[in-house]
Amino acid sequence: MSIYESKYFINRELSWLQFNTRVLKEAKNQCSPLLERLKFIAIYATNLDEFYMIRVAGLKRLYDAGIIESGADKLTPLQQLNEIRHYLHTERDELENLYFELMSSLEKEGLKICRVSQINKQKYAELKEHFDIHLYPIVIPIAVDSTHPFPHLNNLSFAIAVKLQNNSNKTETKFGMVRIPRMLPRFIQIEKNVYLPIETIIGEFISELFVGYTPLEYVPFKVTRNADMEIEEEEADDFMELMQEGLRLRKKGEIIRLEVAKGASKELMDFLNSHLHVDSGDIYTYSTPINLSALWEIIGNKNFPHLFFAPYSPKILPPVDMDANIFSILDENDVLMFQPYESFDPVLNLIQSASKDPDVYSIRMTLYRVGKNSPIVKSLIEAAENGKQVSVLVELKARFDEENNLHWAKALESAGAHVIYGIPSLKVHAKIALIIKKVGEYIREYVHLSTGNYNSVTARIYTDISLMSSNHALARDAIKFFHNLSGFTHHSKLQTLLIAPLQIKQKLLALIDAETKLGTEGRIILKANSIVDVDIIKALYKASKAGVKIDLIVRGICCLRPKMSGISENIRVISIVGKYLEHARIYFFKNATPQIYFASADLMPRNLERRIEIMTPATNEKIAEKLFGILKLQLEDDMQSYELQADGSYISLDGSKNINSQKKFEEIACSASRLDKQNHKIKRLAHRMLKES
Repeated sequence: MSIYESKYFINRELSWLQFNTRVLKEAKNQCSPLLERLKFIAIYATNLDEFYMIRVAGLKRLYDAGIIESGADKLTPLQQLNEIRHYLHTERDELENLYFELMSSLEKEGLKICRVSQINKQKYAELKEHFDIHLYPIVIPIAVDSTHPFPHLNNLSFAIAVKLQNNSNKTETKFGMVRIPRMLPRFIQIEKNVYLPIETIIGEFISELFVGYTPLEYVPFKVTRNADMEIEEEEADDFMELMQEGLRLRKKGEIIRLEVAKGASKELMDFLNSHLHVDSGDIYTYSTPINLSALWEIIGNKNFPHLFFAPYSPKILPPVDMDANIFSILDENDVLMFQPYESFDPVLNLIQSASKDPDVYSIRMTLYRVGKNSPIVKSLIEAAENGKQVSVLVELKARFDEENNLHWAKALESAGAHVIYGIPSLKVHAKIALIIKKVGEYIREYVHLSTGNYNSVTARIYTDISLMSSNHALARDAIKFFHNLSGFTHHSKLQTLLIAPLQIKQKLLALIDAETKLGTEGRIILKANSIVDVDIIKALYKASKAGVKIDLIVRGICCLRPKMSGISENIRVISIVGKYLEHARIYFFKNATPQIYFASADLMPRNLERRIEIMTPATNEKIAEKLFGILKLQLEDDMQSYELQADGSYISLDGSKNINSQKKFEEIACSASRLDKQNHKIKRLAHRMLKES
């Protein structure tokens, strides 16, 4: 029985849909407060927008090009498109039922999204006033006929299509639309904790926008365009200019999905699609409000703290002391942090201290997704303005962060920093910082390595591994890494750290093979966001057949099919979906030296073969123990875990052990923080007693 057969691989896109279903199922979780559950519907909708913009758009492009060659599962682009459409049209009922169930529960708590017909006369008058003052001057009525062409709609545009009757000629009907600018709120708060969808207000007074016509019907809709940019880097003289042009073209990509409120007549739908030309399978009708990703406006209501999880404050744990000099701490200790249970502040402190320290010569960093108000970038700008050598690779190809990264690249350049915009044909996804400082008569290097981005916002909601160190071997590799980025050589291997595309995949395959040769004595645990790479999957199948026990903790896509007799019966796959987004990658091999690594790279071809990534070995036993402890606890989770079955479906675990790993990590961090504070008190008391004696 060959492990190369297509039936042994799960389709990438269908596996992703299963992941988003797990996100949606968290909205059902009775253990979570209501607004926390509503978050998962907003996340589900946002995820689906991006999936259509990139993955479905890519499949359509392959189909249009007549390409039949596909992945290891052998599904053609058309087969995948049909499977996706069937899956999402089937899942729509579950989404709608869940939305209305949550809305009903929230209404009992006093938080409500209502219809115009549900408000009284006084509120109706106030609503009319709101329309006249705040909406009428801004929304744009558009006639569509032979002299008025159908307007261009940007990606994710939200609008209303309307059928109108001419008041002076009752037999004449016209079609038009109303564009709703993005700066307007999706939901209008008409009184405390009571909201109306904006389209219901505009629809109620739509005759004010088309004077002389009576609206016969209207329907809200949203369009999704192909947002996958194709960049011909080899032809570029100015990469920044090329990216700016790519962003402009993204707004004009082919429309690939149409979402419409239920109840529109065939005539109105025909009008819309005669201009949009969307495949019937990619037209989705909903009884819920269109654009559920905008539910964040409701979730942001601060009047219901009891409908959220109790706020958790990330902890600063020993050996880090925010009152002490961070460089002195790193001279004595390697510091491994598990965010968001542990605070991102020490990383900010490291960069901020370096920007101000007169003995710091240079700061070098890679930036992938840094956020809109980045304290990291502000510190780098300050460092450059203070005359320090600042060298930053800003990855302009970071999808959907291109515009933000362009902004920061220009700001850094203006401050005098050396900015690298990326590497031709490769995306730089590695997360690394290097600080070079004069210490006495010598030069000392300090390194930060992470699985997560230098983003203080996502550091509170993504689980990531973060290491700060003055380890000489790591520092020498970091220096070489940055020399390679800024020079012409991008194909040079490192000694202690491992980089993609040159080393990581080869090293992982060698580590898997070494465990395979030990048979039942072998043991592998891999934690990643996705497992797609065919060579890695085949190696794991081979290890399983040899008797190696393998546990995979995979948040999202998993193309490996576990529990198949004779192939993968020794492989268990779980996915953890909860309060925090699992984002760390940790790879453990029982019989290797070192045994455990963390990485910026997922087990996907794009990470292992088409990106610059870094994999970091545990530098000492203490760090190895902490990393293994994370894996061990997550494997015991039975409250937030879903287990992958051989048929590609996921089942939630029974919860008999009542272990919620994310909650447990919070408790562990809190306990360690309390112990540290007690130790500080004891030390202060002892110091005072000694002084008094």
